[in-house]
Amino acid sequence: MNEKLFWLLGLIAAYWAFCIYLGIRGARLARTASDYFLAGRSLPVWVFVLAATAISFSGWTFLGHPAMIYRDGFPYAYISFFTIMIPLTGVIFLKRQWMLGKRFGYVTPGEMLADYYKSDRIRFLTVIVAVLFTIPFMGVQLGAAGYLFYVLSDGLISTTVGTLLLALAVFLYVVYGGMRAVAYADSFQCILLAVGVILTGGIAIYAIGGLDPLLTSFEKMGSSEFGLWGTTKGAGGGNYNSYLAVPGVMQGVSGVEETTYSGGPWTGMMILTFLMAMMGVQASPAFSMWSFGNNSPKPFAPQQVWVSGLILGGLLFVVSIAQGMSTHLLGATPSLAGSGVPIDWSLPTDISDTPDTLVPYILTMVQDHMPWLAAFLGVCALAAMQSAGAAYMSTAGAMLTRDIYKHRLQPQAGHSIQKFVARVSVLFILLGALVVALTNKDTLVLLGGMAVAFGLQMWPALLGVCWIKWFTARGVCAGLVVGLLAVFFTDNYGVALLDLIGLDLWGRWPLTIHSGGWGIVLNLLVCVGVSAITQKEDNLTHKSTFHTFLKEHAALTPNKRKLIPVAWSVTIIWIFFAIGPGVVVGNDAFGAPTAGREGWLFGIPSIWAWQIMFWLLGVALLWFLAYFMEMSTVPEQEIEALSEDIADPGLGH
Repeated sequence: MNEKLFWLLGLIAAYWAFCIYLGIRGARLARTASDYFLAGRSLPVWVFVLAATAISFSGWTFLGHPAMIYRDGFPYAYISFFTIMIPLTGVIFLKRQWMLGKRFGYVTPGEMLADYYKSDRIRFLTVIVAVLFTIPFMGVQLGAAGYLFYVLSDGLISTTVGTLLLALAVFLYVVYGGMRAVAYADSFQCILLAVGVILTGGIAIYAIGGLDPLLTSFEKMGSSEFGLWGTTKGAGGGNYNSYLAVPGVMQGVSGVEETTYSGGPWTGMMILTFLMAMMGVQASPAFSMWSFGNNSPKPFAPQQVWVSGLILGGLLFVVSIAQGMSTHLLGATPSLAGSGVPIDWSLPTDISDTPDTLVPYILTMVQDHMPWLAAFLGVCALAAMQSAGAAYMSTAGAMLTRDIYKHRLQPQAGHSIQKFVARVSVLFILLGALVVALTNKDTLVLLGGMAVAFGLQMWPALLGVCWIKWFTARGVCAGLVVGLLAVFFTDNYGVALLDLIGLDLWGRWPLTIHSGGWGIVLNLLVCVGVSAITQKEDNLTHKSTFHTFLKEHAALTPNKRKLIPVAWSVTIIWIFFAIGPGVVVGNDAFGAPTAGREGWLFGIPSIWAWQIMFWLLGVALLWFLAYFMEMSTVPEQEIEALSEDIADPGLGH
């Protein structure tokens, strides 16, 4: 066995052994179904802070994100704002869901929604969303892990074998230990994720000779037309290189294809709707369960503001952008050869065809001289990929057990049988994810974006429970069904199905609007319309008990209530300019891309300065909402539980 393979297999074996140990330890502590599904509602603050961050950002942050920055340039880099938008969803929903879970003893979001809306249909649809979210999301992580094994082992471990190895390791500790094992493993994986992003970015920047050559290359880019998407041709103002400018607010295309638009797909509307889809991470049924697993909302605000917004945001807006763009100087872009940009030809040119291979190949750059470092970074990548998948597998298994098996098939099921059914459910979910992993050819970020778009469709249902009493059960269910169908039929799989039956109606992401955007708009329209005509059928008195409880325990002081319009205003303004149509202003607000370093106000391209400025403003917005407006703080009044977690007969049977 060569030294590279020895380090790789040794570190991965040690890491997975630790994860499996956590699974066995979790199994010993999970005596009841509540212990297994929700870690006994007693996750430590630091564990949730780190685990929730790992779950939210996962493998695409480590592998897919810098790869797409390399492929599509700074317009795609706006997607780094998911470090603000994902926790913003948590700010809106997590505290209030936790309060309801604590009050009424809910174990799954299906139980909460079914109780609130007095509808079993919404319970069933919630489980469908959980499965639709989990299988493709886990599948892309497994597939990327398999390819990582293949590259780092110099082809000795095939992609399929690598995928199966990760699937087995994740299955063992998830199926044994439940949420507690996943939470502790994910807290460790969050640290590995952050370290991995820093080190891989550092390797790429060091390889090109530092930031100065990178900034010089931006000057060259700004004055040339090379690149995958050419120039913007006036879209968004000016004819700028597509790596350094957003190509307009929206483009009138029937679907996003390489030949149908100017300057690339990342228009203002695509950025906005893609990030809306990303908000589906913390709106997903899985994250609702994670909110139930805490003893109090204490960890919500620090996770949202400081760890996600500030720390992860800083890594993505500085390190990952530098890493992704520096790859052009390392030989991955042959078209740069005549542009005057120095080329070292360290990386293979086929990365431009398969951008997800970028980070694995960066690791091979240090493999010969420091095999231990490449192996360690391989572990960091695996940790990033399995963190979210493990969490979603665990919660989806719990929902299938509680909302389908126990609710419909075996209401008297005791704790042991519930844990057994959950473990079997996890196995079937994993098998579905493996099918996706072994057949999918899409990039990690893009298929992951479709998965979270399904989670986004839970927004109206959660808005109803947490904020808007007016939404009815029929409205929410109808909107959810329409939203899920809209996501499917405006993304690759649905478009392929339409083509198969001879309907060539549109392509992927019509009008450069992401499938998540199409889904949530149609979802809300149907939800509002149906709710309007079914008000008389609705049980407003029953729902009022929930909203009265939330108002009593989460009400603001009169002085802060006056600031609610301010909170709405600053949030909408920030969204418009940070991730919405207003992003086109950032193309040349601090100097045109063609102006060069002397003409750039901050010495970096205007679009990069704009992103960094609004990232910092986004952190301030999260602080204002989470802390000052008390949307993620601990309620002053203690919440009395009206129901035990799982009041089942046959405790321990």
